[in-house]
Amino acid sequence: MRYVVLGASTAGMNGVRELRRHDPQSEIILVSKDREIYSRCILHHYLGGIRDKEGICFAEPDFEAKYRVKWYKGMSCTGLDAEAREVIISGSIRIPYDRLLIATGSRSSLPPVEGLGEAGGVYGFHNLDEVEQIKARALAQEHIVVMGGGLTGVDAAMGFLHMGKKVELVEVAERLLVKQLDKRSASTYEKALEDQGIRLHLGTGSRVCCGADGNVASIQLSDGQELPCTMLVVTAGVRPNVDFLEGTGVELDRFGLVIDSCGRTNIPEIFGAGDVTGRSPIWPAAVKQAVAAAANMTGHSMAMDDFFASKSTMNFLGIPTMSLGIPVRPDDTYCETVEDTGEQYRKIIHKEGRIYGAILQGDLSYGGVLTQLIARRIDVSRVRKPLFRIDYSDFFHEKDNFEFYYDEVTR
Repeated sequence: MRYVVLGASTAGMNGVRELRRHDPQSEIILVSKDREIYSRCILHHYLGGIRDKEGICFAEPDFEAKYRVKWYKGMSCTGLDAEAREVIISGSIRIPYDRLLIATGSRSSLPPVEGLGEAGGVYGFHNLDEVEQIKARALAQEHIVVMGGGLTGVDAAMGFLHMGKKVELVEVAERLLVKQLDKRSASTYEKALEDQGIRLHLGTGSRVCCGADGNVASIQLSDGQELPCTMLVVTAGVRPNVDFLEGTGVELDRFGLVIDSCGRTNIPEIFGAGDVTGRSPIWPAAVKQAVAAAANMTGHSMAMDDFFASKSTMNFLGIPTMSLGIPVRPDDTYCETVEDTGEQYRKIIHKEGRIYGAILQGDLSYGGVLTQLIARRIDVSRVRKPLFRIDYSDFFHEKDNFEFYYDEVTR
């Protein structure tokens, strides 16, 4: 059996680990554009000088030897012959496979802003090569703008802050981190960032990128402001790396690669995991998808249906925050239970005994219980306690070996 894995980020690396765990003997081939292993989640630590390259690597130093994997580094997959069961790399090299894991991730995508694609000094913030270029150029820049106020945008702003650089951040939504936080919890970060000298422009978009001598010079915002800008970092969008799959027969949709709960595509011997699917673009989701896909590639049945992917944890400026499920109630049929002491903020969104979302800021100790309640869709209306006082003993039973299990029938 020969397994081929495309991509050396979170999904690809964990896929290799699981393939070897389930199959100690078969051949594993890894193909990646990257020559180094690194966590995209902490690229801002590398930009800010908090970590070096070794510090952002999440793999063992002897990864290739330990998992007995042949690694084609610095090579992109340019095609796929599904009928012949071969991948094509660097335009001409054909590698046969028995089982294929597509974990090619995603890449930066420029939003439709006039002049953005023509100006120099414009960067994405999605891979190590981009951050290396940003790090080198930023040293001489005084007018740095970050476009996008999601997790990656705030990460980038924090990286510049650690470099000692002032930065302006532009976000079209009315608050930062709109996919993870509500107005109250986002405001905590907004104030903390502004106190550190980061200037925020919320509720306004970028309309025109103005250039001079081939480089970006300013950004015109939709509210009429014009910001001096000699370096622009765009974090407002990504696209899955699926171009090489066009016309191959592998099913794609508007998000990216289509997989089922076992990680399998519409072609039985081809699997996928991670950002290439365009869904749940977070580290835990990529890991779970890779683990499930690798298990099924080796003949061990595993589904990811029980996985709760909508979870984000952040800790900007020493303020820990966890977001679970939906951060804002969809309509008035949902209820909110809130505890707010100023320094600590906790909110649970629930409806008819089910919890659909929660935000914890300042103290994350209740996060484990809430994750289980949401992921397992446990009916908490049968537990006669306040929502913030429920613990594992209220819905789990203990086995003789001190493991816990949930039996809904008995509750």
